[in-house]
Amino acid sequence: MRTWLLGLALASVGTAAMAADQVTPAQKPAAATPVAEPAPVRPVEAAAPGDLTMARVFGNPDLSGSQPRAVRLSPDGTLLTSLRNRDDEKERFDLWAVDTATGQARMLVDSKSVGSGAELTEAEKMQRERARIGGQKGIVAYDWAPDGKSILVPLDGDLYLAGLDGKVTRLTNTPGGELNPVVSPKGGFVSFVRDQNVFVQPLAGGAAQAVTKGGGGTVHFGEAEFVAQEEMDRRTGYWWSPDERYVAVERFDEAPVHTATRASIGATGTKVYEQRYPAAGTPNVLVELYIMKPDGSGQVKVDLGTNPDIYLARVDWTPDGRMLLVQRQSRDQKLLEMLRVDPATGKSTVLFTEKSGVKSWLNLSDAYHVLKDGSLIWRSERSGYGHLYRFASGKWTQMTKGDWVVTDLVGVDEAKGRLFFLGNKDDVLEQQLYSVDVAKPNVITRLTEAGWWNSATMDAAASRFIISRSNPKQPTQVYLADATGKRLSWINENAVVEGHPYYPYLQSHQETKFGTLKAKNGMTLYYEMITPPLEPGKKYPVFFEHYGGPGTGQQVTRGWQGGLPQYLVDRGWIYFKIDNRGSYNRGKAFEDQIYHAMGTVEVEDQLSGANYLKSLPFVEPSKIATYGWSYGGYMSLKMLEKTPGVYAAAVSGAPVTDWQLYDTHYTERYLGDPAKDPASYSTSAAVEDANRIVDPLLLIHGMADDNVFLDNSTKVAARMQATATPFEMMFYPGYTHRVAGPGISEHVWGTILNFLDRTVKDKPVPEAAPAPVK
Repeated sequence: MRTWLLGLALASVGTAAMAADQVTPAQKPAAATPVAEPAPVRPVEAAAPGDLTMARVFGNPDLSGSQPRAVRLSPDGTLLTSLRNRDDEKERFDLWAVDTATGQARMLVDSKSVGSGAELTEAEKMQRERARIGGQKGIVAYDWAPDGKSILVPLDGDLYLAGLDGKVTRLTNTPGGELNPVVSPKGGFVSFVRDQNVFVQPLAGGAAQAVTKGGGGTVHFGEAEFVAQEEMDRRTGYWWSPDERYVAVERFDEAPVHTATRASIGATGTKVYEQRYPAAGTPNVLVELYIMKPDGSGQVKVDLGTNPDIYLARVDWTPDGRMLLVQRQSRDQKLLEMLRVDPATGKSTVLFTEKSGVKSWLNLSDAYHVLKDGSLIWRSERSGYGHLYRFASGKWTQMTKGDWVVTDLVGVDEAKGRLFFLGNKDDVLEQQLYSVDVAKPNVITRLTEAGWWNSATMDAAASRFIISRSNPKQPTQVYLADATGKRLSWINENAVVEGHPYYPYLQSHQETKFGTLKAKNGMTLYYEMITPPLEPGKKYPVFFEHYGGPGTGQQVTRGWQGGLPQYLVDRGWIYFKIDNRGSYNRGKAFEDQIYHAMGTVEVEDQLSGANYLKSLPFVEPSKIATYGWSYGGYMSLKMLEKTPGVYAAAVSGAPVTDWQLYDTHYTERYLGDPAKDPASYSTSAAVEDANRIVDPLLLIHGMADDNVFLDNSTKVAARMQATATPFEMMFYPGYTHRVAGPGISEHVWGTILNFLDRTVKDKPVPEAAPAPVK
């Protein structure tokens, strides 16, 4: 239940819209002589000059401008490749290349002319849902061959090899489709998963050969299981050694996992899936790990220990390929062991362990790097904040420290002994790029400009960065920088000047303001607010967005918000949100407040935000509407149940309503085993108390959701109906956890805003009670 993944947070919807199906009027009884009636016309939305309209927020081209994705340097550094969306179809991506010397750009692969248009397999659709790219079309990934002469391009379920001259060769043509395709480290092979087995195919040509033979039924080779994809941020289930001598392959068996009968209700029919879904407190998949040669011979089983009820968190080879490193996480997520595995025998030894506090858990991370000398750069939260350490010869040296968080390790220059990382050292609302020398721990240099939210990747030689940045006034920009952070050239300047999609709306763009409040226990909470131009004496309604869930990125940042918050402000709303206790990037003491306490501290902190709003002279205290999706949808329900009368109305999108319906890895991390702590599950649920809701509620859910099952919303709906508790709902046939797409976004947000206009914005302000007679 990761943020950008789970919650379709309102801020992100401005660039990758939420959506929902058009609802057609009920059909009239047929007349004796049927006469075709004209289709209803959507009314044109009135807007002041320079103000945004809903059609423009969700239309083409993207208001945030061209947004290249998966930006990478070619192995020789002469080309910079990326996926670019189209002006006329912003969810379709093609592969482009830019000459780093001349700046000349050209399309390498046109997804429409090369692709077959074939429907994706159910397995690939589910993988894309887990990666939160379910709405993207065309090319969504690619992989450079190590020699820099070709690029592997998955498209419409098959694989293609693109040359730099524009020639594209089809490598596969099968109905089964190929998952997790990569080019092997030395460029000898293309590998992928087909029919639940790993296949290897010579890159120079030749037939694909199955490396594993036993996949089928409940057994999968080379794939990541559901919770690994959804919650552990692990996308694959096989790993090449750097020298191509070995492949490590995960085998998992879903046989022990509970089979959930999930109805995927579409517009023209219903499909019933028997989905293996590991709900909290129920068995997970059985995981094994094997090491074999590229032809499948010489298989050895890795010793993962005697306890089968563990998580295979991460798998990596050392740079020389002589050892395999495996992160083994305990079921309760309080213990992480780094195993060192001999690929010849499969024998493992524990290199080191990480342990959580008593009322805490361990967060997984990709911020680590194995050095050529055998030492390891490792991110740990053992100090209470995420920081970098060097592990060498059994000893730890802390590279960074302080009451701030390292969010990612970007690159390592081994020759100079320098680490490059992202963090919030200077401002909790900003993510900046920093460097530190191994020989000079905690002497930290910032490489990016203050006032921005940055992300970065680095080439293997640690010589250049690709830096993406944005702020509340500037949509994402991408540039190429040297190892000091100096900008060498723009990749996508994306300046909001004449011709940019957002330029016509600059005159109505309102400033995002930031501030702090105190939680009930004294901890600092950060908020952001955007207001319309304030008129003296006038009070305004508030659109109060929330997410609230743990294990996620921040919601309140100095990053670009997208067009939707500004659209709401143009309509006369104040836009507001706050990061409550339990959220990420604030240290473990802040995050651990939610341990076995879901639905408590988050509600308290959102209430602090509401009380602050009601104290402002320009806020109408009776008109604070609240909105959330996924965990935020759960929060909407809990906020109405626990603080009646505080919010004028709430929108609950795709909520988890009973945490025993959600998956093991996420839920047990925060609530534990339901068999051992049933009280935490009963108090956190949002079903039984739904009859206490007295404020207007709109419930929304996709009717084919394979992550937060529709059962979550139907349980609440049934409870409210059985107790004659009024509410409204809008369910979307055929849509999953992401209710999104062209036209659909307008329907979702039209539904939301029509509801909030009726119940909040346009509702008369209650008259003040007369003063008592003395």
